Amino acid sequence: METHTFFLYLLTILLTARLFAEIAVRIQVPSVIGELFAGILLGPSLLGWIEPNEVIKLLAEIGIILLLFEVGLETDIRRLANTGKKSAVVAIGGFIVPFMLGFLAGYFVFSLPLLVSLFIGGTLTATSIGITIRVLTDLKRQQSLEGQIVLGAAVLDDVFGVVLLALLYEFSTGGGISLINASKVLIFVSTFFVLAPLAAKLISVLIHRYHALSEIPGMVPTTIVSLVLFFAWLAHEVGAPELLGGFAAGLALSRRFFLPFGIAIRTDQSFSEKIEKQMHPVIHLFTPIFFVTVGLSLNLREIDWGSAFIWSFSILFFSIALISKFSGAIFIRESWPLRLMTGLSMVPRGEVGLIFAELGRVSDIFSNEIYAGLIIVITLTTILPPLLMKWGYSRLAIPPEKT
Repeated sequence: METHTFFLYLLTILLTARLFAEIAVRIQVPSVIGELFAGILLGPSLLGWIEPNEVIKLLAEIGIILLLFEVGLETDIRRLANTGKKSAVVAIGGFIVPFMLGFLAGYFVFSLPLLVSLFIGGTLTATSIGITIRVLTDLKRQQSLEGQIVLGAAVLDDVFGVVLLALLYEFSTGGGISLINASKVLIFVSTFFVLAPLAAKLISVLIHRYHALSEIPGMVPTTIVSLVLFFAWLAHEVGAPELLGGFAAGLALSRRFFLPFGIAIRTDQSFSEKIEKQMHPVIHLFTPIFFVTVGLSLNLREIDWGSAFIWSFSILFFSIALISKFSGAIFIRESWPLRLMTGLSMVPRGEVGLIFAELGRVSDIFSNEIYAGLIIVITLTTILPPLLMKWGYSRLAIPPEKT
């Protein structure tokens, strides 16, 4: 592809993603759905204007790494201390049950290979903390009891999901399921959890010192992006997906991070706020490219919509994705309306589910039909829950209790 053609493609991707994201938000649908539709419109499914080449895929990779960095940066593990066992119960139930049901349905109902079934189960474990927070904030329920339970559970889901993603990635690239490879990934993740706060503190001190000496703007975003890319490279070197490094970097620099069991080594709050403020424009430039690329990679024309497979696959896994997230919420000791809204708040898959699906596709784990079916499931579980949550809060008597 010639340079000027690539520039035309890139500006088309960015502007179309922005346009449809704005439209999506105005009709009260998560912006990620608009960006996904932009890719479907521009790609082979509809207009066929753009085909994702290696440069676009590379930019999408940067986007996904920065997206996980933002997820890590906004992760507030202290919420788990506020809601304790209730968040843990909701998170564990909402992680294990979707994974097991998704795996069993793929392996036994559709007779899919073991690794494919594991990836499907992993995709169904996701919870989009960004979408959940936005909906709860719009409804002014983020400080309610169920809001705090859900946000604490979503934090755990993020951590569980990224660890599972790293394991499945290792299995897909390492020639199959291996205890040795799994142990290597778990050691890598554990090391990050132990060393990340220490590294963040050191980085904070260095950037504070040299930021004052710098005579040109852009010190913070340049340094932080370099750190994220270094963590991504380091993740790849030890056999984990690059995006895990992005998540670890964000977690390390989060002003809300602390080591397990109450050992607190926190970063400077004003510095973390400065990072968030200066990094958001960079993140929001690259992440739409990832979501558009997901749509570009999906060819709906190649799917036999008359076959029973795509419909039965989508319906079954949507049902599993919807119902299974209530499995943890039903065991907390609260009123049934509160349990219902807690479980419903855990359903949106959003960008986290798309990350799982895309990794399965680029690893040649998912066929086009399976990939399309999962995109349908992720889309439905992203669009419907916010609408159901708004309807539920207008009908159910849930007191505005605060934690």
